[in-house]
Amino acid sequence: MHIDLTGKTVLVTGASRGIGRSLAEGLAEAGATVAVHFNQSHAAGGALAETLGHDARAFLADLAEPESCERLFDEVIGAYGRLDVLVNNAGIALKIPFGVATDEWRKAWDLTMAVNLRAVELLSRLAVQHFQQHDGGRIINVASRAAFRGDTPEYMSYAASKGGVVSLTRSIARAFGKAGVCAFVLAPGFVRTEMAQEAIDEYGEAHVTSDLALDRLTEPADLTPLVVLLASGLADHATGTTIDVNAGSYVR
Repeated sequence: MHIDLTGKTVLVTGASRGIGRSLAEGLAEAGATVAVHFNQSHAAGGALAETLGHDARAFLADLAEPESCERLFDEVIGAYGRLDVLVNNAGIALKIPFGVATDEWRKAWDLTMAVNLRAVELLSRLAVQHFQQHDGGRIINVASRAAFRGDTPEYMSYAASKGGVVSLTRSIARAFGKAGVCAFVLAPGFVRTEMAQEAIDEYGEAHVTSDLALDRLTEPADLTPLVVLLASGLADHATGTTIDVNAGSYVR
């Protein structure tokens, strides 16, 4: 199957590295114009946009700030005139020892929820409003297997935020499908990225891969074909669904 995304504009958050970078590359390879969001990795975001072609551009935004989320969306629309696909990939996984002081615990939870859930909600809402006026569109949200199986006490906030992303996505799919808006979730397990490297370094790769059904750790490129497919519209009747990409480490 050949998928051609020529003429489609896609915003990928957290696109300067890891999963987001691979998704941006795959979408551009299929012909899409990619809006490359980054926060701190200015050089990486700009360099990636230059290599993608198809008028890809880099956009700076701190997704922890609601105003920055709104500005990001407005800048993308201002640059391209429309948006066809939103990929909410950016996220953080803060390790919070269970016994820390309440104030430190609360601050970490607030930041996690701001980036992992509130920003997804804000951008999704803006996208839905835009799609309602422009013949529909697609939202692809990257969650985690932790949304379903939970996580360790140190990563409770991460699991809770990703559970919220799943529920949000299902609500969008059910509420706005007749307006041409489709919404999907990808739920990876451990993926070989910089964000996961801390756990790999702490526990060892053998520990991380011990519960896999396959013989290798998931790579960012393993998610990319699925996102390209969902962005194409060929899988719209799967709206509201979650696709697990965790090498069989958690099967529902």
